[in-house]
Amino acid sequence: MQAPTAEALMRSRYSAFVLDKLPYLLASWHPTTRPAALEPNPPDLKWLGLSIKQARDQDANHATVEFVARSRQAGRAHRLHEVSRFVREGGQWFYVDGDVS
Repeated sequence: MQAPTAEALMRSRYSAFVLDKLPYLLASWHPTTRPAALEPNPPDLKWLGLSIKQARDQDANHATVEFVARSRQAGRAHRLHEVSRFVREGGQWFYVDGDVS
């Protein structure tokens, strides 16, 4: 099933990161920016949660999602704060890239 919105794709990609679903992450990444491969999570990494700060449609086929993903590794807390860009092609949303702050 395809994600109906960019925000839904962002949420499904977070779950895929948590579960190390690397083929899904690559398939949902736009071909123009997709890496050749992804590394699985380190054994001591624990994902703690996702918070969507804002989701905006620029038009019918372009959107941004601002999120914070929290994790802990080697006893240290981490936050990934990103504004991600998404594009819809052929009715399917893809992650393009993002700005980390």
